[in-house]
Amino acid sequence: MTKVRVRFAPSPTGPLHIGGLRTALYNYLFVREKGGQMVLRIEDTDRNRRVEGAEQYIQEALKWCGIDYDEGPDKGGILGPYRQSDRWEVYKKFALEMVEKGSAYIAFDTEEELDQMRKEKEAEGIHSPKYDASIRNQMTNSLTLSSSEVDRRVSEGEPYVIRFKIPEEGTVMFEDLIRGEVVFNFREMDDKVLIKGDGWPTYHMANVVDDYLMRITHVIRGEEWLSSTGLHILLYEALGWQRDKPQFAHLPLILKPTGKGKLSKRDGAKFGIPVFPMDWKDLEAKEVFPGFKERGFSPEALVNFIAFLGWNPGGEREIYSLSEMGQLFSLDKVSKGGARFDYDKALWFNQQHLMQTDDSILAQEAMPFLNQKGFFPTDLKMVERVCSLMK
Repeated sequence: MTKVRVRFAPSPTGPLHIGGLRTALYNYLFVREKGGQMVLRIEDTDRNRRVEGAEQYIQEALKWCGIDYDEGPDKGGILGPYRQSDRWEVYKKFALEMVEKGSAYIAFDTEEELDQMRKEKEAEGIHSPKYDASIRNQMTNSLTLSSSEVDRRVSEGEPYVIRFKIPEEGTVMFEDLIRGEVVFNFREMDDKVLIKGDGWPTYHMANVVDDYLMRITHVIRGEEWLSSTGLHILLYEALGWQRDKPQFAHLPLILKPTGKGKLSKRDGAKFGIPVFPMDWKDLEAKEVFPGFKERGFSPEALVNFIAFLGWNPGGEREIYSLSEMGQLFSLDKVSKGGARFDYDKALWFNQQHLMQTDDSILAQEAMPFLNQKGFFPTDLKMVERVCSLMK
């Protein structure tokens, strides 16, 4: 029997948002219930958007919340390295294999040529024209140029990208573990870039290659990646890995407190609520964005709260420890619809967990807050009694 392996694969483009934390939590709960392994993989191929300190923040936030992954950049593992920037050469090799097989091709189109193509198609009444089967044979690529011309351009260092060749007719289908059957029509898909002009892979290429090489059996990720899954399945097939492709589960959105639209990082300031697990110091903006930890939340309360943003084990009970949720978690209990972020409910979860926490533990946790306010009590027993009274 194949050991269950999942991955949490954030990009270090900023702090870990509460939605990303829930994705990590669901992966953790799923794999603990199955007795498998969890990988932390840093997807840092977008070099321009990488933010200093973000990777360390992600690791510290997961550690504070008790989400203990088995392999990662800070832990190692036999299938590493676990940063895509340390693996970048492997992706192009697989992309060139697909070029050889005819499922991908080299494209030399400049930005000016692409802009001109879009303008011409829009003038013909085509809304949001795509680089697809209707376009590719009119463009500058290895499908329209002779092999000698392609070799000459490559050898002379002319910039190029590698695109995936979507079939002209047909569909691709997969069974989502939360949403059921999902079907994509090839006519609605475009020839996505796999390797960019600078030699770095796009998310799609690196994601599929790494999931295969790291033996990932289940991909549990946000709803925003659902539309990319058809392409990912085609990549598995083109690379000859269809028997090893993982099962997919796409999680519902976390909605704004109003219930309208996806909760964003900017909503913290707008609604006066934390949307990060811990304080995030934005060095560029010279701002500090508040976190749940510094607001006095216990990590047990936070993970309990976000677990219930889209999942419920059934029954009326709501207060659970992380280990209890790990024993009960299953993807068939995850809802398809979005869950509204209710900060008052988060406060209630925190209250319930604090009331169940031993006075001695509360006293220890209260000390940093007391020190911040200028109080330095030496009698810990007295602090325990105050905590008991507050409870």
